[in-house]
Amino acid sequence: MPTVFINYRTGDGEKTALLIDEKLSEILGEKGRIFRATRSIPPGEDYEKVLLRNVRRASVVFAVIGPSWLGSPKLNDPDDWVVKELVEAHRLDIRIVPLLEGVGARRLYVADLPPALDWLAKANSERVNVETLKTDLTRIVAKLAECMPEFRAFTAVQAQPDPGAVSNSADSVYGPAVQGHSVSTGGISTVIHTNNGTANTGEGDSYNYGSPQFLGDRGTYIAGDNRGGVGDRFRGSRKSKKDKR
Repeated sequence: MPTVFINYRTGDGEKTALLIDEKLSEILGEKGRIFRATRSIPPGEDYEKVLLRNVRRASVVFAVIGPSWLGSPKLNDPDDWVVKELVEAHRLDIRIVPLLEGVGARRLYVADLPPALDWLAKANSERVNVETLKTDLTRIVAKLAECMPEFRAFTAVQAQPDPGAVSNSADSVYGPAVQGHSVSTGGISTVIHTNNGTANTGEGDSYNYGSPQFLGDRGTYIAGDNRGGVGDRFRGSRKSKKDKR
């Protein structure tokens, strides 16, 4: 069972940390354990002991790097808990993944970090956005599964499309294909595979380009040679004896 410890700074990445907690819980379900200090420390507990205990048992630490993270003077304070958690995880050789929040968070460089955290610049970071957070976290979990056995149970997790996104796949189509923004089927999907003819999945008339079109009274139409002897005879209409018109 993977355990994810969310490291964040109050006033910079706490809202993103909360969303990461929620979305990651959806992805990992009951098979994963997520620690976020605001939610996970019980009332009356010694928070220092709880923080260190959960950092030490973590499979991976997600360090939320917001737009103001590098500018915080607390980075140079060895008693700052954001720093303490990262230093302890690094000491125990626990994997740390910096999560750069949006376009405002700059990549970490050694020159920008205090000596106690200069190693963090070498940790491969991932960029996440609030609007696509579940998709981003699913991608990150899939990458972790490639190198961490405890995450391999989640390799089949697929990224969920954004509510406003349009996604479609057309394979072996012999003609125009048009996607009209979004498709809602109420849980019923229509699949057309290797179709080489006319397909009408909605209401209304269906016309095949280049073929005859018939409207009105019915008649007999034969496509190709009439080798079967199909024909029609037209005689005068039969009137009832009572019909003298």
